[in-house]
Amino acid sequence: MNRIRRFAPLIILAGVIALIFGMGWNRYLSLDTLRVHGGALTAFAHDHYILCLLALMAIFTIATASVVPGVFFVTITAGYLFGPWVGGVATSIAATLGALIVYAVARSALGQALRQKAERDAGLMARVCAAIDKDTFWYVLASRLAVVVPFHMINIAAGVMAVRLTPYTAATVIGLLPAHIIYCWIGSRLSTLLATDPDPDFQALFGQFWAPMLGVFVLAVVLPLALKTAQARMSRGKAA
Repeated sequence: MNRIRRFAPLIILAGVIALIFGMGWNRYLSLDTLRVHGGALTAFAHDHYILCLLALMAIFTIATASVVPGVFFVTITAGYLFGPWVGGVATSIAATLGALIVYAVARSALGQALRQKAERDAGLMARVCAAIDKDTFWYVLASRLAVVVPFHMINIAAGVMAVRLTPYTAATVIGLLPAHIIYCWIGSRLSTLLATDPDPDFQALFGQFWAPMLGVFVLAVVLPLALKTAQARMSRGKAA
């Protein structure tokens, strides 16, 4: 029974993933959905603002937890319907909820056993856990801000390492905000473009998205280099 309870969340999550792919719902996570249904979605969001926002957050949470490719397009849709600020905050919260589900699944299946083993052995694993526990917020924040770090890898690793939940959650929300606001900014710009041209050439319009794409570049390239440089300086300062 203990083993069943331990692996039940993993089995449930695997069932959700199978259902999504089996029903073909993942095919709706594309720009074609906005191209075809953008007007209807905008009208529904206008008439049922809170309901639509909560529904989008629920879809985002489930899609994030089930590791379905194309969650990026849900972020674009949030910006399309609600703008960069409301959409960015909403999807950051929803992504955090999805991350917590993956964290809980990894922790229930592997994390508790590995953490207990590490604490018993008091070896390298125990020292790594202690270091992450000490600076969980900053480790996770740096990983979330640098969009090149795989999102789900962080969630699984955090669950396996059984890191402290409060700093992990806070760092995830804060760290996701910049990227999600930028992606929702792209969605907001896309809403304006589709209002004037229902069937635009997205490749030809790429130049109109230079500002948000520059923001993505900063998060993906410049920020990791800056964080690495700051970390190296801090290490040299401690050594001195």
